[in-house]
Amino acid sequence: MRKLTYFIAVSLDGFIAGPDGSDPTGPDGFWPVAEDYVRHLAGTYPETLPAPARAALGITAEGTCFDTVLEGRRTYQIGLDAGLTNAYPHLRHLVFSRTLTESPDAGVELVATDPVEKVRELKREDGKDIWLCGGGELAGVLRGEIDRLVVKLSPLTLGSGTPLFAAGTAFDPVVHVRTDAVLLDSGTIFLTYDKVADEPAADAS
Repeated sequence: MRKLTYFIAVSLDGFIAGPDGSDPTGPDGFWPVAEDYVRHLAGTYPETLPAPARAALGITAEGTCFDTVLEGRRTYQIGLDAGLTNAYPHLRHLVFSRTLTESPDAGVELVATDPVEKVRELKREDGKDIWLCGGGELAGVLRGEIDRLVVKLSPLTLGSGTPLFAAGTAFDPVVHVRTDAVLLDSGTIFLTYDKVADEPAADAS
């Protein structure tokens, strides 16, 4: 069964964007994007780079980890504001929204139904793993379905902003085991955690 991976950049104090939710890596952004960071993404997770970056770097290879990307409505809007109706045309691209009635791009599939049920359906399909791109609200809804966290821990603090999981996400402690760690010279650490599977119930017979 395919895994759902929340692959996301996060600050030291747990935020994935500023208070307004705009692109923190854009032209007016504040998020540090060092050369070794881009190099590591291109070499290890090339499918997570948007189409313009892939073109600039000459990347044409298929993804190594994911063949499907999921976005919430607000995260998708960041691409639209930058003039991209589909930032990931090399992946199956699903956007969860109850307000968009028509997809701005033929390659983007709108989903207005329950995200949890849709993800469970996707997991049962054949293919590579599923990338949860963001944002925090969708991640909060799908928290129980997340099998793997790949946290790109950035060397900055924000003070406030969009949290890793939206405020109001249900309290439900989940244990994870670290399976990988890559420390870049620029300070970002790629940390991979897999959810610890629930122990099967003991047979009372």
